[in-house]
Amino acid sequence: MKYQHVLSAFAAEPWAMERSKLSVIADFLAFKAAGGEVAADEMAARITKKQDGEIARREGAVAVIPIHGVLAPKMDMMTEISGGTSYMGIQRALHAALADEDVKAVVLDIDSPGGAVPGAQELGDEIRALRGGDKPIIAQVNHLAASAAYWIASQADEVVVSPSARAGSIGVYTVHEDISAALEKAGVKRTYISAGDFKTEGNETEPLSEDALAFIEERVSRSYGRFVAAVAEGRGVSTAKVEKDYGQGRVFFAEELVEKGMADRIGTLGETLARFGANQSPEPIRKLRAANSQRAEDASVDTVLLAKVEAALGIS
Repeated sequence: MKYQHVLSAFAAEPWAMERSKLSVIADFLAFKAAGGEVAADEMAARITKKQDGEIARREGAVAVIPIHGVLAPKMDMMTEISGGTSYMGIQRALHAALADEDVKAVVLDIDSPGGAVPGAQELGDEIRALRGGDKPIIAQVNHLAASAAYWIASQADEVVVSPSARAGSIGVYTVHEDISAALEKAGVKRTYISAGDFKTEGNETEPLSEDALAFIEERVSRSYGRFVAAVAEGRGVSTAKVEKDYGQGRVFFAEELVEKGMADRIGTLGETLARFGANQSPEPIRKLRAANSQRAEDASVDTVLLAKVEAALGIS
């Protein structure tokens, strides 16, 4: 039954995450709560992925910090389940990169559906406090920055989105799950014994009262207000513009993000690194790409010239 406690605590947490991803994690916890087992090698693979997410790498003079998977304040069971990244780990990597004399720029390589609200504001505030220096902090959406991940991205010096990337999902939500029927079916009768009028308020063994619902709604609204204010500060716009134009929970594609002012430019991670002198492509690949680009440009010029000649000769 221990995972039912975990499931209840998970459900009650305020989340800034894509709902589809949250549903997957909730389903996994429900599977465990029902007695399901995960093979040791599968869990080991998840944990390895989680640990990899904490490790920054160098590309020339650019420090690349992976921000992948579900985001959480610390490395815990949630990040083991999701293969996510911790806010604390991101901050440590950022501090190390900025303190490294050989690093000239920092790229946050983001591919995340978001995560927990606790910790997102602190990391976002820290990124905003450190930007604007000699070492630019670039948020590279590669290929998803939803909810808490966009909260973080919006605080960087610049937001770059890959051509097929998506970002946004500015919103906060939580859920309450009444599992009393499931407990009854399992033959379990749980009784909470507490002191304090609201100590067991919103527990999972009974319906949510109107008073408890109002209290939780106020908590969610407060977190949402902080999210909107942080994005507005990070992007240099008003909170009214964020509310009006930034989707209120919707996710947008690259072109829309630039049009709305949620991102600064479209470009791949490789192109972003190349801007700061860290070209990942081998020399033969760069030569081939340049040659093909030149051929395409020449063909375009030839087409225009041919059209002009045909027009002059009256050829249709």
